[in-house]
Amino acid sequence: MSINNTEIRLLLNLWDLGEGQGIVNMGKLLRSASKEKDKATAYKNALQSLIERGEITVSKQKRTEKYSLSDAGLQNLVEGLRSPDFQFEGASVGSRLATKALQLVLQNQGQSDESAPKISSYDEFKVVALETYDQLNRDYNFDNLVPIYRIRRAIGERVTRSQFNEWMLELQSNDVLQLQTTGVEDNAPDKLEDSIMTKVSGLRCYAKKIL
Repeated sequence: MSINNTEIRLLLNLWDLGEGQGIVNMGKLLRSASKEKDKATAYKNALQSLIERGEITVSKQKRTEKYSLSDAGLQNLVEGLRSPDFQFEGASVGSRLATKALQLVLQNQGQSDESAPKISSYDEFKVVALETYDQLNRDYNFDNLVPIYRIRRAIGERVTRSQFNEWMLELQSNDVLQLQTTGVEDNAPDKLEDSIMTKVSGLRCYAKKIL
């Protein structure tokens, strides 16, 4: 699964400032994440994406927006820190924050594997994929057109990338899902990468359940 370093860094700062899942105001969060002006826009965009995905929750206290880390955000943070693709941006990283990141990974070591066993068959994948589709469609009001990258990321490391692609295409062959070509909302490279590329029909970005 591809990761967004900016988003992971932002989640880590929120986790650190909020001491887990405490509440932090926007100014403090963004200042801590990036002290360089040229990075400010990137962090604001990352914040908006995380809010839209439900990984950061928003509340208001005395007309001030406050942010906290959701369970989904914590899960994504841990997976991101464990990924070999993650790296801290900039020339140096404070030892305290790096230590916090290491502590978080160690605290959650093996937890994902225990709570989410590997998927070993097409039939098992079908059940999980449809449950994931229904939950995403319900929680995010996708109007029965769910982004494939969201399904892939929700299932995560329970299945390999190639097996996910193969079984999703098999669901289409069996008239369970229809995979559609419409591009993702912002054409983000990581979202396109987590969609499905077919040799015959090209890129497939959305799944629609066939009733």
